Amino acid sequence: MTIRFAAKEDIPGLIRLLRQVGQVHHEIRPDIFRAGAQKYDEAALSALLRDPNRPVFAAMEGDAMLGYAFCIFQEVKQDGALADRKNLYIDDLCVDEGVRGKGVAKALYDAVLAWAREHGCDAVTLNVWCGNDRAMAFYEKCGLKPQKVVMETIL
Repeated sequence: MTIRFAAKEDIPGLIRLLRQVGQVHHEIRPDIFRAGAQKYDEAALSALLRDPNRPVFAAMEGDAMLGYAFCIFQEVKQDGALADRKNLYIDDLCVDEGVRGKGVAKALYDAVLAWAREHGCDAVTLNVWCGNDRAMAFYEKCGLKPQKVVMETIL
């Protein structure tokens, strides 16, 4: 397995995995996520892959995409309340359902951490939906800790 930056020719694999993660989210929160939906379409992915502030990592085995990590640089400078900080936010991390539990997520996460360090980031952050217990356990095993909690009342 190799980890590299995703390219335009990877869009079909990205869409396949986006649908898988969309289904996981739909099963957890059907009141928020539509069945069969995906976060980005082909045009959005094409633009995103050209954005240097939004690196996309791909875990590959030959031509097969095993997983991805969509990331976003976030930087705070001279804010009145917040300390200066350069963060790499993992917007989405997905491993193909057929290879989950085989180290793909860890390899992607480690590659993201290494890249963030190389680019002067102070932290790597992400969000996990409550109910996605497998993802939560994985991230806790990687050493991540809650930073804040979003709460809701459904009306």
